[in-house]
Amino acid sequence: MYSNKENVNILTALLVEHGVRHAVCCPGSRNSPIVHNLNESPDIQCYPVTDERSAGFYALGMSQCLQEPVAVCVTSGTALLNLAPAVAEAYYQHARLVVISADRPQAWIDQLDGQTLPQSDALGRFVRKAVSLPEPHNDEERWFCNRLVNEALLEKHGPVHINVPISEPLFGYSVAALPEERKMELLPADISNQTLSHVCRMFIQSKRPLLIAGQPMNPGYDEAVCLIGDDESYIPDLVLYIGGSIVSKRLKHFLRKAKETWAVNATGEVTDTFMNLTRVIQGDPAVVEDQIRFLLEQQPHPFIQKWEALLAKVRAHAAAYQPAYSEMAAVKCFERLMGTGPVGCVHYANSTSIRLANIFAQHSVYCNRGVNGIEGSLSTAAGFSVVTDEIVYCVIGDLSFFYDQNALWNQNLRGNFRILLLNNGKGGIFNLLRGLEQSPARDQFVAAEHHTSAEGICQQNNVVYLKATNMEEMQQGISTLLNINSSRPVLLEVFTDPAEDERVFKDYYKTLKL
Repeated sequence: MYSNKENVNILTALLVEHGVRHAVCCPGSRNSPIVHNLNESPDIQCYPVTDERSAGFYALGMSQCLQEPVAVCVTSGTALLNLAPAVAEAYYQHARLVVISADRPQAWIDQLDGQTLPQSDALGRFVRKAVSLPEPHNDEERWFCNRLVNEALLEKHGPVHINVPISEPLFGYSVAALPEERKMELLPADISNQTLSHVCRMFIQSKRPLLIAGQPMNPGYDEAVCLIGDDESYIPDLVLYIGGSIVSKRLKHFLRKAKETWAVNATGEVTDTFMNLTRVIQGDPAVVEDQIRFLLEQQPHPFIQKWEALLAKVRAHAAAYQPAYSEMAAVKCFERLMGTGPVGCVHYANSTSIRLANIFAQHSVYCNRGVNGIEGSLSTAAGFSVVTDEIVYCVIGDLSFFYDQNALWNQNLRGNFRILLLNNGKGGIFNLLRGLEQSPARDQFVAAEHHTSAEGICQQNNVVYLKATNMEEMQQGISTLLNINSSRPVLLEVFTDPAEDERVFKDYYKTLKL
């Protein structure tokens, strides 16, 4: 029988899955659930060593000999610190020590309780990965615990540290079997080896494969998921995830229904966005994507064609939809005229701006979606413009613009920088958050309602200022923004009503379903 501590059972199951077959165990009560499990597992051989400093070097010697990961398990408190010399040596030898430390619950750290100290990062830079597991109470916390253990055990070039908080009572052994846990794998994707061919072959052979690209663009998918509704025939069994962050929250929730995801990135980083990651392919995403698309041209896949037909319907709706005067109308006009005007680089700010880009843009765009903050969007586009001779456009909302207005206080700016400022007097995205309308604090304190114009900012920074308050002025202003010859930056401020922006945005989705 195994411990009734769920994080300990998840850890034990994944140690076995990742090939840890030997464990050095030090005495203690807080780590006894872990030691019990290690001893109970038929796949792991345990070796008792009382002195933790010596135990660390025992494990190092085993790892040197076996060329395998070896665990060393200690109790809470200073026991962990005694492993530091062996872990430091393992770091420089690139030896695979798996340090497992039992810990007290977080609430009792620094409260003068016995054997408590901050253990999570106690080994500092001498481990290549350090995680502290939750004590799971729901499915999301179980997923988090699984993911953290996988992340640590995927590291193959040095020691790692897995810290395991364990609440009392400690001595319950009522679980008959270890859980079946999802194991993640790390595969190098090099064009010269077989991995790329294997990935592409598995993708094509899947019954329901889906290729998803994150930033810089993933247009149409939010609307597509809206159209799908409860139709499970669109749920993929294998998602190949290329690129960066996904803008659409609706799409992310939908893809969490998929059976599994393989992520492709250059660093081999674990990004379990859809909560079903099983493989990380370390390599150039563009190479994998190009190969997949080449194979699909040679051998069209019915599930991919099903999705393409759905996305074509979304694109047709976006092309046909004629929004009333609003932020949506401004972005659609901008993107339409961009198709006939000069080629340039387009930056979109976060929140509403990038969501509108995902509807109407048919080209790659830049957007600071790493953390999704509103700060710095204008500065990023401005910095881009000073090192290129191409025209650089920035489509930005009012809060993002006024927050980052000092981006224009810069002597390096030239006439190749153009700004489309969407000003509806507040953070318009907050009008779309269901339930927030019930709060009397929404407009003033959450959405930061204001009555500010960019005209004075433009005057003090020698920026050409244009403004629009209706459809005709907006269309003419965007044409001027795209085609004007200027030695200084140019800004078009489009004033809209936030209630009308909300109505038009919702109407776009409402008519999509018809």
